[in-house]
Amino acid sequence: MTHSDFTTLGLSDALTHAAQKAGMMKPTAIQQHAIPPLLAGRDVLLPGQTGTGKTAAFVLPALQKLAHLKEDGSTPSIPRILILEPTRDLAMQTAAVCRQLGRQLPLKTRVICGGVPREQQALSLAQGADIIVATHGRLLDFVEKGDLSLEHILYLVLDEADRLLDEEFSASMTALVPYIADRPQTVFCSATLPAPVMALAKRVTKDPIRVEPGEEEVTPRRIRQQALFITDDQKEPLLQKLLETTPHLKDGKTGRTIIFTKTKQRADSVAKLLRKARYKAIALHGGQTQGERKKTLERYQEQAGAILVTTDIAARGLDIDDIQLVINMDLPQTPELYIHRIGRTARAGKQGRAVTFATFDERARLRDIEKHINYRIRIITTETL
Repeated sequence: MTHSDFTTLGLSDALTHAAQKAGMMKPTAIQQHAIPPLLAGRDVLLPGQTGTGKTAAFVLPALQKLAHLKEDGSTPSIPRILILEPTRDLAMQTAAVCRQLGRQLPLKTRVICGGVPREQQALSLAQGADIIVATHGRLLDFVEKGDLSLEHILYLVLDEADRLLDEEFSASMTALVPYIADRPQTVFCSATLPAPVMALAKRVTKDPIRVEPGEEEVTPRRIRQQALFITDDQKEPLLQKLLETTPHLKDGKTGRTIIFTKTKQRADSVAKLLRKARYKAIALHGGQTQGERKKTLERYQEQAGAILVTTDIAARGLDIDDIQLVINMDLPQTPELYIHRIGRTARAGKQGRAVTFATFDERARLRDIEKHINYRIRIITTETL
C-alpha cells in the first residue's frame, strides 16, 4: 500500500506536523514500509542506505510510543528508547533528529558517547532521559558503573548493525546484552544483509519484517558509476583534471564534492594541494577532535562548490545535501564501504556521479564490488575522463 502522507501511516497529528516542519512533505519508500509495522510493535530489518529517510523511519514510531506512555503526565523520564550508533558523529546526528521531530513532545533525548566529558553526560542523565542515543563503549562504562539502567528499554535500534561483526563492537555488544531489558522491540539497520549479518539479525530480533530497499536499490541507478585504472602517482594530476572538467565546479554553481582517501595523511595533503589550486577544499578525518570535525562540516555545508577530502569517517551516515560528485581516490577496502561512500550522492531522487581510481593490481577487488552491487561499473580512460 502506498501512503501519500504521514497521517495515513498511523502517526499522530503532532508528529505529522513535526515531520512536515522538518521538510518531510511525504514519506519515503522506506518510511512507508517500516513505520506501520514498527507502530504495531514488530521487529524490523531496515536497509541502512542513507538518504532514504531511514533515521526518521525508526525515530517517528519511537516518539509515538513514548508520547502514548506519557499522556497522563505521571510517567517519569526513564530510558525507554535506546539507539546504538557506531560513532559519536552518527550519535549526535541521530539525537538531533530525535529532538527535531519530538520538539512538541515532553521527551528528553540524551547522548552518551566518547569525546564529551563524562561528568557532563552524567549530569544530563540525572535530569531525566527518555531516549538514549549512544556509542557502545561509553554506554557500557555507564551501565557497568551503575550510572544508567537499561532495564526499562522497550525499543532498541541497532544502527549500522553490520559493524557489530567488527571485533571491538561485538565485544561491547555482548557485554551490554545482560543490562538491556529482555526482548525489547528491535530495529536492525544494515546497508547490506549478507549471510553473517543475517545470522546476527536472527539472534537479536524475533520474527522481523524485512523492509526491502525497493526503488532505493543497494546503489541507486541514478548514480553514474565510473572507474579508471591508473598508477598511484597518476592520482593527484588526474584528480585535478577531473575537477577542472566537473560542471558544477567549473561554472561556480552549487553542488558539492567528496573525495575519499585511505589515510588521514593523504586527506590533509590532497586538501592542501587543492587549496593551492584555488579550490574550496577542507579535510575531515579521525585525527581531528570532535569539535574540529563539527566546524569542518559546518564550513563545508555553508560553501557552495566546496570539496570535502575525507577518510571513511564520512562514508557512513553523515547527512549532507546536494553532493553531486564522489571520488574514490583510493579503492575502498570492502564492497560495503563502496556502497556507503557513493551513497553520499544521488539522494532524495537526485542524480549523481561516482568516479573510482583503482591501480592495476586492484582489478579483482573492483570485480568483487561489481558482483556485490550487481552492477557493471563503466571503465573509462584518462582520455575520456
